[in-house]
Amino acid sequence: MKTNRASSSVSHVEVPEDRAGQRLDNFLSARLKGLPRSVIYRIIRTGQVRVNGGRAKPATRLEGGDRVRIPPVAVREGKPGQVPPAVLKLLSEAICFEKHGVLVLDKPAGMAVHGGSGLGWGVIDAVRTMRPGMSVDLVHRLDRETSGCLLLALDRETLRELHEQLATDRIEKRYLCLLDGQLKEDLVEVHEPIGQFQRGGERFMRVDPAGKPAFTTFRLLQPYGDYSFVEATLHTGRTHQIRVHAAHLDLPLVGDKRYSPAARQNFWADKSCKRMFLHAHQLRFFTRDGDEQLVSSRLPDDLRALLDNL
Repeated sequence: MKTNRASSSVSHVEVPEDRAGQRLDNFLSARLKGLPRSVIYRIIRTGQVRVNGGRAKPATRLEGGDRVRIPPVAVREGKPGQVPPAVLKLLSEAICFEKHGVLVLDKPAGMAVHGGSGLGWGVIDAVRTMRPGMSVDLVHRLDRETSGCLLLALDRETLRELHEQLATDRIEKRYLCLLDGQLKEDLVEVHEPIGQFQRGGERFMRVDPAGKPAFTTFRLLQPYGDYSFVEATLHTGRTHQIRVHAAHLDLPLVGDKRYSPAARQNFWADKSCKRMFLHAHQLRFFTRDGDEQLVSSRLPDDLRALLDNL
């Protein structure tokens, strides 16, 4: 990668109609290729990026015709997101579904969807490398530790359609997780708003009356002694939603290093739990020809082994 170059002046960009519904951070990432994700978040957070003259958030959904102010920034020259060939091979073998402009990938645990924060590439960079000439975008995200079905769009029309399905709760996302405790009923619905706060300079999420509405359903699949193997269904898409709602029930996800008490983290580490027990096992959506599509991913071997040991 060559030395960074800086754009010389503020630019004002009009959002094309085919980018309507795209998140602000993804819009900037596509325009400022090579700019670390951490820098994109910083220039948004500090108000250097403006949408129609006002401050915005990374998750702000843009509309066609919006005016985006982009400040001078240092952009890496050369081709961004140099993905190792072994990763490209691994992800090409992890494709679960590809049709009608939609791609579903069985994302491995430990792989970030975006580069940044010391990472030179993410899953999105790999798929863009694998599908040159296509307009590849994430439809939703998975945490780095989370494995399973990740939904991507391969053209802008499909991206817009899938974002509309997300907004109207027509995309069904189901996750397998292990709760550290006993779920009191076979089916538990959590309707609790989620907001964010800062602690030690790091961003966390929590149940907050002033936050955004959030709805998660937890369905017991099988008890494992004092623990509960459940399927969680997302009806909204807030950051860390399953993790926050599980912790709100005093049943944090096994292995969650952010929302689980330190003593429980140590307990599970002694049981050789190397990551958070959360797997995106099923996606249901509609292709642009109107057909309903169901895509599934089996529980990975490491999580299955943990269950077997219980």
